[in-house]
Amino acid sequence: MKIITGILLLVIPLAAQLPRLTNANLQGRALSGDLRADFDRSLAAQSGASWLGYGVPMIAGENQMCYNRGLNTIASPVHLEGPRTLMVLYRIENHALTRIHVYSEDCELDAGGLPVTLLSGVKPSASVALLASIARKTGEQKRTDEAITAIALHTDSSADDALEAMVKQDQDERLREKAVFWLGVTRGARGYAAVKNVLTHDPSDKIREKAVFAMSLSKQPQAVAEIIDVAKNDRSPHVRGQALFWLAQKAGKQATAAIANSLENDPETEVKKKAVFALQQLPKDEGVPLLIQTARNNKNPEVRKQAMFWLGQSNDSRALAFFESVLK
Repeated sequence: MKIITGILLLVIPLAAQLPRLTNANLQGRALSGDLRADFDRSLAAQSGASWLGYGVPMIAGENQMCYNRGLNTIASPVHLEGPRTLMVLYRIENHALTRIHVYSEDCELDAGGLPVTLLSGVKPSASVALLASIARKTGEQKRTDEAITAIALHTDSSADDALEAMVKQDQDERLREKAVFWLGVTRGARGYAAVKNVLTHDPSDKIREKAVFAMSLSKQPQAVAEIIDVAKNDRSPHVRGQALFWLAQKAGKQATAAIANSLENDPETEVKKKAVFALQQLPKDEGVPLLIQTARNNKNPEVRKQAMFWLGQSNDSRALAFFESVLK
């Protein structure tokens, strides 16, 4: 009974901020010293399957994470305020890390009868450092993706430092792609600045393409203007075309004007054709009139043909009227 009480006393301080665990062989203990060393000791000690986890402050926003399927999730109440604590869980089996999963504090989890050890006293910077070391292991793509996702959800500034280091040109390409994505999606103004730097200076067309996508997901007010600049000025026709595609998802006067500009002024036919495709993705009241205008007036026959094709797919009465006028 004393042992059970001791365990409960360790777990109780965590209970208010971590997911509710059921069907778990639950233990709690305070972190003793270095998180990396504690993690390595857990790997060495555990031959069967188990989970090791802890809570850290989570970025603000709508970040309910109960959909993650590393542990079975149980229906939980809907909370009007977003969660503030992130639980990072490592699945260990046969002395190896097999999975990393993250959950928000409002989740209810079924551990399937496995041992679950919850650590208290973990500093966010130590968590980021451990995850970053895991992310950099070559040949473990799934672990890399999981670790970078977990880093991105930490509120601590060490997460920005880690992601910015991962996106540097001397890093593995897969690491860079994932890092630039999460910088744009989760890291606010600082992430926006890092993604903009990639778009401006990175020599890799593939990484700049990923950066355009990340910029399209940024909530910073300058993001649309940055995508427009890429659509006009990037040295790669493919990247310019991707910028047009993501602009179409944004719609709005700025995006429409940028797409129209590419139709008229981009030197590459393939980019112009992508601009036509972008037009058909706009809301119909914006896109159909511009497609009709392009089909009538663009000087490039390939572009006019592309506009005619998408008009034919639109099932819009204005497109039908245009075809009738052309065929008279």
